[in-house]
Amino acid sequence: MKKAKLIRIKERVIQNLFLLVALASIVILALIVVFLFREGVPIFKQVSVQDFLFGKYWYPTYEPPEFGIFALIVASIMVTLIASLIAVPLGLLSAIYISEIASIRVKETLKPIIELLASLPSVVIGFFGMVVVAPLLQEVFDIPTGLNVVNASVMLALMAVPTISSISEDAIHAVRRELREASLALGATQWETISRVVIPASLSGICTATILGMSRAIGETMVVLMVAGGAAAIPESIFDACRPMPASIAAEMAEAPFRSDHYYALFATGIVLFLMTLGFNLIADYISHKYKQVGTATL
Repeated sequence: MKKAKLIRIKERVIQNLFLLVALASIVILALIVVFLFREGVPIFKQVSVQDFLFGKYWYPTYEPPEFGIFALIVASIMVTLIASLIAVPLGLLSAIYISEIASIRVKETLKPIIELLASLPSVVIGFFGMVVVAPLLQEVFDIPTGLNVVNASVMLALMAVPTISSISEDAIHAVRRELREASLALGATQWETISRVVIPASLSGICTATILGMSRAIGETMVVLMVAGGAAAIPESIFDACRPMPASIAAEMAEAPFRSDHYYALFATGIVLFLMTLGFNLIADYISHKYKQVGTATL
């Protein structure tokens, strides 16, 4: 009796400990959001929300200053979309190969290598883009600089592939073996089984992996700071230099006087970036639950 009581006490202590840790995480995140909005909202006393979001010129040190971040938003969306066009097929196809086609020996080799890419510091990837990729692009395409949208997109894709591949592979691997065997028993080929049974059943995890990979790409700072070119103008082609929002915040925050309009504008840019990332995560959560429910009902 005493032993059972002690076990219940221990379980209650552990549950309360986990609850405290979870609450601490939520409180810290809430405080960060409150601080972000407190420091960013005052800029809208000087410039309207519409002019801030859709203004074409970002000249915070001019007289009078211009606080338009439309070029920064376009640059962030542009490099993220191009990076997704590269990373999603590579990540998904590698996940399918590792989970469904590769032998056990090859799988045990490839999966850790792909996941190892996620541990590479972003500054190393950015340095690779500056030293290797930029001169290559400049020589092959005969352009003034290799620090541009393409370079930033390729480097972001390199960072997003491990996330997309790892989560997609876990989702594909989680599909019940009975579904594969039933499909093969009905005369379907391996590719038909993968495309018509396995992928639809794991679509929830694949969509989540894709959007999380995009979220990481749009929020990445060091890579775009090093290889995007740093031009705060709307890029007219994929070979133009640009400045995504994270790069602008990182490059200018140290130079902005404390509690100045420039300082407030950078925090307001962070609010926009936060809302975009939050939107990606909410979409991922919605898609995950939607396709999970559909898959459960179908199966």
